[in-house]
Amino acid sequence: VQLVESGGGLVQPGGSLRLSCAASGFTFSSYSMTWVRQSPGKGLEWVSTIYSGGGVRTYADSVKGRFTISRDNAKNTLYLQMNSLKSEDTAVYYCALGFSRTGPWSQRGQGTRVTVSS
Repeated sequence: VQLVESGGGLVQPGGSLRLSCAASGFTFSSYSMTWVRQSPGKGLEWVSTIYSGGGVRTYADSVKGRFTISRDNAKNTLYLQMNSLKSEDTAVYYCALGFSRTGPWSQRGQGTRVTVSS
């Protein structure tokens, strides 16, 4: 299993970013996928999950209405569109294999850093 995140960076409050996660080494279309994040000094936090077919998507209350998870099974890629970003969204974002909301998310990528600051 290999998961490689990209798309992070520095953005002002209210701005947008789209994260990508390129997957390989497994049958991507057969698995639910999850985004988690880790803010400075805190543990991993579940953000969003999308089921294998893409029809079911769930979000943490903290990001609901602002973030959108999606996937392109033909490209083996997972996405997270993040709008109306807040300073509290600052974190390292990881994509992870599976649908767990509680962890441990042991199969995840190396992460991409998102910093929301003016």
